[in-house]
Amino acid sequence: MAPVIERERDASATPRPAPRRVIPIQPTTDEVALYEIRKKIQPRAVHGWYARWRVVLVFATQIVFYGLPWLSWNGRQAVLFDLAARKFYLFGGVFWPQDVIYLAVLLIICALSLFLFTAVAGRLWCGYACPQTVYTEIFMWIERTIEGDRVARLRLDGAPMSPRKFALRSAKHAAWLAVALWTGYTFVGYFTPIHVLGSNVLALSPGPWEAFWILFYSAATYGNAGWLREQVCKYMCPYARFQSVMFDRDTLVITYDRERGDPRGGRSKAADPKEKGLGDCVDCGICVQVCPTGIDIRNGLQHECIGCAACIDACDQVMDRMGYAPGLIRYTTQNALDRHLSRVDQWRRALRPRTIVYSVVLLAIVAVAAWSLATRVPLRVDVIRDRGALARETVPGQIENVYRVQIMNTDETPRRYTLDAAGLPGLAVAGVSQPVELDPASTRLIAVRLIAPLEPSGVEPPGPGTHRVEVTVRAVDDPHVVRHEPSTFIIPR
Repeated sequence: MAPVIERERDASATPRPAPRRVIPIQPTTDEVALYEIRKKIQPRAVHGWYARWRVVLVFATQIVFYGLPWLSWNGRQAVLFDLAARKFYLFGGVFWPQDVIYLAVLLIICALSLFLFTAVAGRLWCGYACPQTVYTEIFMWIERTIEGDRVARLRLDGAPMSPRKFALRSAKHAAWLAVALWTGYTFVGYFTPIHVLGSNVLALSPGPWEAFWILFYSAATYGNAGWLREQVCKYMCPYARFQSVMFDRDTLVITYDRERGDPRGGRSKAADPKEKGLGDCVDCGICVQVCPTGIDIRNGLQHECIGCAACIDACDQVMDRMGYAPGLIRYTTQNALDRHLSRVDQWRRALRPRTIVYSVVLLAIVAVAAWSLATRVPLRVDVIRDRGALARETVPGQIENVYRVQIMNTDETPRRYTLDAAGLPGLAVAGVSQPVELDPASTRLIAVRLIAPLEPSGVEPPGPGTHRVEVTVRAVDDPHVVRHEPSTFIIPR
């Protein structure tokens, strides 16, 4: 019994823990914001100098994009990338896969131009010429035309579904789909002759790849410009992430003049802001309402800013109504803002080592590319010794080698060519009727025999082994159209 009593005494001496009280944790504001669903941005329409420039560039880029496939040149489409025939037509020029160097040069020029423009004036490409920006502007213009201004669209978003709302939304999305499908059709028209493509589409018989790319590009345009919009610029485009590498303190960026604008506060037009201890910013929030990415530029430069300058136009309008000087939000540099530089000094500092190097390299590459295109010979020749045919002595004292010669007429005029060979005494071309005729922008593969005497008269005979020779292909009607291609000639032992 003693051990039992002892155990009971020990158990009674140990205090039992109190039952836990479960308190529900209320989510904080930060936690809600972290998981908050994206709010649709309804930008306010704005008018001004920069807005007019955006409209001009939207029209200019789309006239080029939609119009080029319909231009004719020498009886064919002026700009056509014929992947099946491996020919790229660009107005009067015909480029082949061997001309890929020009594509590489074009990409280098585009990259250097982007670096230069960004170093001088920030994200000009994003704000005015990027396809995402351009098509978003087009889709937002359609949305404003059908659904009304910003207040009307916000009211429509919050209203329950009704016949009117359904009709407006249906009309908007139908217009978006029409623009997207026409964009996809035009895009494919650069790779398939657009008249042929149009006939096939009207007959509901486009090729499988043509149908796929029309629908794919249309869906991309509809989704990116109609639904994603600023999300592409903020999260999908890598340019926003590495743009700061190309910025410095003398780069023109959209900036809020904090020294002039703060402290912010509302006031009447007749009030003196200095007496109230306020800056020029009336804290109207219009700069945020017109921003397509929904940021507040007064918080400083942010990676979401695409440099469209809509906030500049909006703020200048408010400053004009209040009777204040424009430029509270403006294009300026960090050094100009901190040191109060004049406009002349600000632009003078645009010529700095970085921009000078970019400009010199860019101009040099453009000049070399232009010279190469201007002096480009519309003829390509490949000479390959036929390894399946051995060098042999056809007649006593005559050695024959067989070659496969590919002649490419890269011009859009028919040509006739002659073939000659040099490098060995008495070397002659045989086995082909000359001149060789080629159609415009065509290629021809011919078998050519080169014959050389073993005992040429008056000169030392070539010894056995491999000898370097040169095949010359020259246009009959233009002696400047000529190619010299090296090869080898084997004399057996």
